[in-house]
Formats: sequence, C-alpha cells, structure tokens
Amino acid sequence: MIEIEAVLDENGVLRACKAVGHAGAGPTGTDIVCAAVSVLMRTAVRALSGREGITVRCDAPEPGFLFLEADYTAEGRDFLSAAGVFLTEGLASVVEEYPQHCRLTIRRT
Repeated sequence: MIEIEAVLDENGVLRACKAVGHAGAGPTGTDIVCAAVSVLMRTAVRALSGREGITVRCDAPEPGFLFLEADYTAEGRDFLSAAGVFLTEGLASVVEEYPQHCRLTIRRT
C-alpha cells in the first residue's frame, strides 16, 4: 500500500507531499500504481524546481519513499497552487482507480 499525504496551507496552496510504501499491484519494475504515483510526484518536483518565487526541497532516501516540500512568495503562489491542484487531482485519480493499492490524505494547515 502506498500512503500519500498532501499538505495544503490556509490558502489551499501545496506545501508538502509525501508518498511512502509499495503498491504491490505488480512485479517490481512493472507496477502501474507505483509508476503513476512516481511520475506525478517527480513531475511536480521538476515543474516546481527553478521556478521564480518557489523553493522546493525533495528527498527520496530509499525506494518507496518520496517527499517534496515547497515554500513560495507572492510571485510563485499561483503556479504552485495550480501545480498542487494538478498533483492532488492526479493522485486522487490513481486512488479512485486502485483503492486497494494506495491511499491519499489531504491535510490543511
């Protein structure tokens, strides 16, 4: 099971997202659920990295663990907000399709 937690601030802007675990939906290297979560998370990191007004920290210390954290200024707020919606909606879509293999919690601070 992949446990995913996204954290949104009081403005609804993405501040962090963490995915931990393995879906177990297929053999290593061919697991469609792991691939979907990985692609969404990695794409978010790439899209946000180097963007004006956004600072991203990410870590993947071991297989089955990926974490991103973002800070923003007024200049980066709209882009980060849109990227967060894209990420959380994409992850929610994976969860809807494969609820036995991943779970998403969205926490608001």
